[in-house]
Amino acid sequence: MAWRIADYVEHGEIDNREKGRVSGKLWLNGLDQPIELELTGNPYRDLAGQRLRFRNPAPKPIPEHLSNIALEQTGVVGDITAARKVKVLEIEDDELEHYYTNKIPMPYHWGNCLYLEWHSVRNGRVVIEATNYELTVESEASWQMSETEESAQLEANGRAMLNFMDQLVEAAEAIDTDDIDEDAPQSEIEADADAEAATIDLINQRAIERLKKNPQATAYDYKRILEEERERLRRERGEPEFTLPKTKEQEEDEDDARIEAQNSDFEEAMAKEGEPGVLDPHPLFELCQELNLRVEETIETNGWLPDGAQEEHPLNALQHGIWSASTKLAGALNGQSDDWPPEPLFAGNCLVRLKKARTYLKDALAALEAAVSEHLAESAWLSTLREEVQGIHQTVNSLINEIREDLKPDDDCPF
Repeated sequence: MAWRIADYVEHGEIDNREKGRVSGKLWLNGLDQPIELELTGNPYRDLAGQRLRFRNPAPKPIPEHLSNIALEQTGVVGDITAARKVKVLEIEDDELEHYYTNKIPMPYHWGNCLYLEWHSVRNGRVVIEATNYELTVESEASWQMSETEESAQLEANGRAMLNFMDQLVEAAEAIDTDDIDEDAPQSEIEADADAEAATIDLINQRAIERLKKNPQATAYDYKRILEEERERLRRERGEPEFTLPKTKEQEEDEDDARIEAQNSDFEEAMAKEGEPGVLDPHPLFELCQELNLRVEETIETNGWLPDGAQEEHPLNALQHGIWSASTKLAGALNGQSDDWPPEPLFAGNCLVRLKKARTYLKDALAALEAAVSEHLAESAWLSTLREEVQGIHQTVNSLINEIREDLKPDDDCPF
């Protein structure tokens, strides 16, 4: 989850007059010292070679759960531009519910959005996204970037981000080799599944960021952007382009095999369920889903979450963590009750989803601790909820260990 701090910035500046480097300072409402930026890379063409100053006309005090953000932000540039086109609503926040409830079209206009994104050693992804900042750009740029150079720069930023994340992983391993990474793959199948999942996540993240620029995008646009981002990532990684065409006979054979497999799956589903396409919900998924609904209802009934709360608010993060865990558990476990542990062909995908569910449950537990320390809900309710989330987390751990045990090679060679 990104650190989104736009609402709390009082004023700041970024400087790209030295090519390949972005420096800057941010003053946040509630922090005694400014945040200092030291980033590798360049922004988009509109800010390349320039110094930008900005001011927030209505900064909010930074909440306690974000106040530990690192004052030294060292890392790499993501997307940095002051020309991202977005819809800007022409109504106040307190009017949103009225428009939404009564299905009244919300008035808006298209405007420029300041978008500052970077990846830091201490905090990972940090984002400032604002349409109401007052911006001042120095009149002359120290260097210019062409459209062609901008395209190359965006790919370079992507490569730098990948290399940066790899270096963080290596550094973490070097600091303390005694610490065990519970998500580290323990078999070749798990490693392949992790790598594929990481690639898909990165492509999806990039596609979603592009879609934000075009609210009118369709499903066709999403599919097209996914293909473009997949190709972009292939070029960044220097992977060869697959150009070997399939013969007509191969395509016909694949079609026949696919139809045969679909028919087989249909017959099996009919025999087991009485109807096609229905997967038995796993008890753990049902438990997590029920908990998610109960948590949302309790928070809403008691009015513990203030109107307009940021997504980083502990109670928002708590709900998001439990809900996300339930979706991953559904993908990993539903339909698996009669065949556990899953066959090696499906075990890797199942492990990826279970490990993501575990991560979301950890996020939920961290949000719970923040809610306790900030007294955001009844202490007895938070204590009981902690026990329930921990119980689901422990069960997920057990399922992961069962699959890993089943995938161990017979000769017990370490992976």
